Parts: sequence; structure tokens; C-alpha cells
Amino acid sequence: MQTLGHALAGALAAAAVLAPGATSAQGAPANWPSKPITFVVPFTPGGITDNVSRMLAKKLGEQLGQPVVVDNKPGAGGSIGVEAASRQPPDGYTMIYGTQGTHAANLALYKNLRYDPIADFVPVHGISTTPLILVVNASQPFKTVADVVAYAKAHPGKLNFASAGPGTGTHLTAEVFQKAAGIEMTHVPYKGSNPALNDLTAGNVNLMFDYPVVVMPLIQAGKLRPLVVTAKSRLKVVPDVPTIAEAGYPGAETSAWSAVFMPAKTPPEIARRLGDEIARAIASPEMLAITEKFGSTPLTDIRDTRLQSMVKSEMVRWREVVRQSGATLQ
Repeated sequence: MQTLGHALAGALAAAAVLAPGATSAQGAPANWPSKPITFVVPFTPGGITDNVSRMLAKKLGEQLGQPVVVDNKPGAGGSIGVEAASRQPPDGYTMIYGTQGTHAANLALYKNLRYDPIADFVPVHGISTTPLILVVNASQPFKTVADVVAYAKAHPGKLNFASAGPGTGTHLTAEVFQKAAGIEMTHVPYKGSNPALNDLTAGNVNLMFDYPVVVMPLIQAGKLRPLVVTAKSRLKVVPDVPTIAEAGYPGAETSAWSAVFMPAKTPPEIARRLGDEIARAIASPEMLAITEKFGSTPLTDIRDTRLQSMVKSEMVRWREVVRQSGATLQ
């Protein structure tokens, strides 16, 4: 009789787990997810964003038992895709890839941004942060940041710095550097990193800040010389290159960060469950390998209210950088 009682109790417990509206140990509905999840990535396929988002989607799909499908929706510095994703039903089936651009700088850059980085999203979990490297053409005489600053102070406006476009991380990082160093350079914007780097290697512009995954092949080929990294600590991919603080400019550190958000009013239990799964995914050997390859650091402890606080502080920081740069976009 005792055995039958135990069996009945077990059956009832199982039924409760499967019942509509039941919750899992993590607090999310037990039947979530019951269909594929869309992961809106507001940038074009290719490069660091695509690689990281697809690896994360793959890991989450394995852990959750449902496909996580990357949906690239590029345009307007990521604003188009993020705005569209924020309007999706808050049912737990839309993830959003956000960055310091989409959730901070764009608020100051675009006059008619149609979403609120705070009110329209649920902060879930950070993914990674990626610093930039200051590079010059290897044939130029500049061997250190001090060389660049000395020349720029002696010849205001004569040095040209390339960027992947107005308002991009490659542009705004240079603006942060100019302010910290007290120098004036001339901005030469391009439509993407590739044409900018082509002109840099050809000697048509003097310098550029860009991401490790983009510039490392050119550094390894001897075409570009790295002078400084914008991280707080040195990068494994260029261990002999000093940080911006070591070069004499503490406080000028900049990094491109990425994080996962969901539409506002998504049930908190689902957001917490997804956050737990992202934490597992970014700590996996596969994700750690790809973040190291790109010179990135996983944001293992940035989630929920802490992520929200980071977004708020980044909004303030980049608003001031944009104001000082004079960059505005339609």
C-alpha cells in the first residue's frame, strides 16, 4: 500500500509539471519553450556579431530543446531591427541582440529613434565586451601612441582617422581618444571597415580604431602596426601592445558590448530562465573559444538590474561623446 501511495504521489507530481500553467524549477512555465525562439540580430551577417550570435543561438537551442533562429534585420546602426523586435508580442519567443550602439549611442545619434532603450525592453544577460585596437600603416613612422599625439599637437587636424561610418564604435572610440589626448584629427568616414582598412593599408589615411577580429590578419601580415588597445588589460592576441591607460590615458577605455534583451512585459520568470541558460552558454568551452579568438571577454556577471544599470550609464557616457563629436544622423 505504501508503494502504491508513493507511485500515486509521483504520478500526481508528474502531472503537475506537465499541467498548463505549471512552472519549472527556474520559475518559467514548464512548457516554455514549446516552439522555436527568434533571435533578432540588427546587423548584417558576417563578422564578430554574426559569429557570436549564431554560436550563442546554437548553444541555447541545445540547452532549451528548441531551435533558436537568428534573424538578421540590419539598418540605421541596428535601430531598425531593434525597434521591430521591441514591438513583438512579449511571449518569450523573441530575443534581441543589443549593443552600446543600439541601446546607448543611437539615442543621441538618431533624431527620430522610435524606441526607448529602457522602457521598451527587459534586460536579460550580457554576452561579451570587445575592445578596439589603434592601428597605423606599418610604413608610417609612428611607433607609439606618444608619437601620434606629439605629431597631432604639432599639426592640428592634419592626421586623418578612418572609421566604418559616422556614429560607429570605430568613430566614437577615436572621439574619446581625441578628447583624452587633447588633440584634433580629421574624421574620414567609410561605409564599413573593409574600405576603410583598404585605404589605411594603401596609406591614404593615417590611423584607425577597429576590432581585433578585423585587424589581426593585417597585423599578422605586417601591413598594420598596433599601438594601443582600449581594454583595461592587455589582450592575448597582442600581448605586447599596451592598454590605453598604460599609454597615459586612464579613463579612455572603450569597448563594444553586446547583451540579450526581450520585449517589455515579457514574463520575468521566462527572462530569468533565459538568463540562466545564457550564463551556461557563454561559459561553455565553445563560446569561450570564440570570445577569446575575437579578443572579447564574456559578461558572466552582467544581467537583470545590473545590465539595466549598465545601459543607463552607457547612455549618459555616449550622449556626451556624441555631443562633443558633433555627429548626428537622420
